[in-house]
Amino acid sequence: MEQKVSAVAIELLKEALCNIYWYKSNLRSFLSNCINNTSIINRPDWTGYKRQIVSDIIDELCRDQEKYIGDIRRLISEVIKMNTFRHLEELEDGRKKVERAKQAVSDLRKVVEDQVQKRKEEEKIKRKRIDNLERIRSSQAVLSRLDEIKNNYFRLVTSKDSQKRGFELEKVLYDLFELFDLDPKASFRNTGEQLDGAFSLEGTDYLFEAKWKSKAINSSDLNDFEGKVKRKLDNTLGLFLSINGFSDDAVRIHSAGRSTLFLMDGIDLMAVLENQIDFVSLIIRKRRHAAQTGNIYLKVSEILGGD
Repeated sequence: MEQKVSAVAIELLKEALCNIYWYKSNLRSFLSNCINNTSIINRPDWTGYKRQIVSDIIDELCRDQEKYIGDIRRLISEVIKMNTFRHLEELEDGRKKVERAKQAVSDLRKVVEDQVQKRKEEEKIKRKRIDNLERIRSSQAVLSRLDEIKNNYFRLVTSKDSQKRGFELEKVLYDLFELFDLDPKASFRNTGEQLDGAFSLEGTDYLFEAKWKSKAINSSDLNDFEGKVKRKLDNTLGLFLSINGFSDDAVRIHSAGRSTLFLMDGIDLMAVLENQIDFVSLIIRKRRHAAQTGNIYLKVSEILGGD
């Protein structure tokens, strides 16, 4: 199924159509050349206001985007191609009307181009993730080592010693970073600050912290870790792993500003250990999602479910 057109693009399309065509007869002719189902064009009251007519027709198409996606994309494609508006120049106050039409088309074009670029980047990341998985699956040595790490983690799940379990979890993650060639650094102390480790990926340094508490991590834990990250160089991000997840308030508060960290939970970790996604692809998707949306807690189910 084709990806739906965003609500932002739909509203900008409506605005562009209202500004491009001053006379309803010209608007109707354009719509008739783009929309296959003429009954949709004939349905509105054409004696009414132009803005309402445009809204009624576009909304009708959007009620079943799967069916009318071709018409919607054709409309958008034809509109963003427009660069001359001589029919508006001849009208009273024509220069102002032309500028409004140009701006409306430009706004729509920018959103469409951004969405196309975003889809290309998502496809590139998806292909890279699939390639990485195939490479791992074709490497018996990597699969064997991943199984060892997974078995070590499973032993921790049944452990009753919470203090030792936390220490052993650091070792599991260190081994995982090493397996994926992330140049890991083991737990270290720096000017009184205890950090669980660090690794490097695509020229960016990451500080890492892991918690295995019985409850979800709250905002104060994230505040402490983010403070450590921000005291490092600018090109440093933080990855916080909480086996039992994070409170809604913690995620909401730290997603509201320009956060320097993002989050991972036990389900994310299991997906890596079970080879559903490689660790590098997981981090890249989480980082990119946080940069684009502000949401620092993209779950692996959303990543795999969107493929």
